[in-house]
Amino acid sequence: MRKMVRRHLAARDITDRRVLAAMASIPRACFVPPHLRDQAYADTPLPIGYDQTISQPYIVALMTQEARINRHSLVLDVGTGTGYQTAILAKIARHVWSMERLAALSREAEWRLASLGIRNATLIIGDGALGHPEAAPFDAIIVSAASPKPPRPLLEQLAVGGRLVIPIGDRVLQDLTIVERTDTGHRQHTAGPCRFVPLLSVEAFAEYD
Repeated sequence: MRKMVRRHLAARDITDRRVLAAMASIPRACFVPPHLRDQAYADTPLPIGYDQTISQPYIVALMTQEARINRHSLVLDVGTGTGYQTAILAKIARHVWSMERLAALSREAEWRLASLGIRNATLIIGDGALGHPEAAPFDAIIVSAASPKPPRPLLEQLAVGGRLVIPIGDRVLQDLTIVERTDTGHRQHTAGPCRFVPLLSVEAFAEYD
């Protein structure tokens, strides 16, 4: 695990010590299917069933770094999957709300987080593109699935100064996009190409088709 952090993260452009420490403290092997645990610390995405994947460690670290969270941050994590990104965020932030459309994945992730003693994460079954207005505004929102454009509800649920980190594009070509809410609107930039499964949202699928 520490070798993964040194070789695939610190040796590249992951410089946030909080992110590196979180990645070094959460065993990715706990979040991949048993038959793939020999590949858990390779810098590659892995299938987790249900036509979903767990992101490669570098992308998890990059998205967390781009979110610019700290111990006071309230974070929304869209696309729980097995719970790996949620666990990393919870190691740094004050509290994480993690949304997953697939109930089976959410329940399994909840068990994994509890088994690791992570108590500052709330898992929710629902359409992540709609966000979680009950807990808004958020200091950061991370979306681990691709959308044609930033979902309006997520933009509206950002706190001023908050950041939305999301893959934007079609089913093949995507850019990791960071949208920051300002006093007067939003500004955005990209952090490079990426490849994610599509966001499971009726609205997002309608725009792809």
